[in-house]
Amino acid sequence: MQQQTEQLASKTRAYRRLHKLVAVPLFAFMFLIGITGVLLGWKRQTGIAPPTITGSNTSADAWISLDSIQKIALARISSLSLDRQIERIDIRPDKGIAKVVFVKHYTEFQIDCTTGKLLSEEARLHDFVEHLHDGTILDRLFGTKNNPIKTSYTTITSLALITLSFSGFWMWFNPRRIRRIKAKH
Repeated sequence: MQQQTEQLASKTRAYRRLHKLVAVPLFAFMFLIGITGVLLGWKRQTGIAPPTITGSNTSADAWISLDSIQKIALARISSLSLDRQIERIDIRPDKGIAKVVFVKHYTEFQIDCTTGKLLSEEARLHDFVEHLHDGTILDRLFGTKNNPIKTSYTTITSLALITLSFSGFWMWFNPRRIRRIKAKH
């Protein structure tokens, strides 16, 4: 019994050292991931994601061309003196609108697919929060290609989280095993 409990106690101390070795240097990253994860989970409720507006017609037969939507977005973004490079245009058929998102800033335009009217012009704060969450912000800041910082950041923090979960479980479970062994004798 004594030898068995000493072995479990020794393993628990090793898990505690491993836990500290990982947790202390990565505390800020884990905290940031936790906060941004909560914000992303509640993005509609917190207002960091602009609501999707409904256009005048959901029938695609009545819509203007994608080229026209792009020209409307580019004309408006030029008037704001912001970078014109479009990342994507998301069509929402059930809403009859197109969301235009840009590469270098967090601006979103919602354009009525039938009339071409600009229905909404807002910041996509949830994209910024997502880029903080997954490390993309650093690749954008340094202008790296193929997201090497994001890939490294997510790999390191994910492996750290797995390690912390594993070591945390054993730090919780082993003392219970020791008490159970001692109670039997």
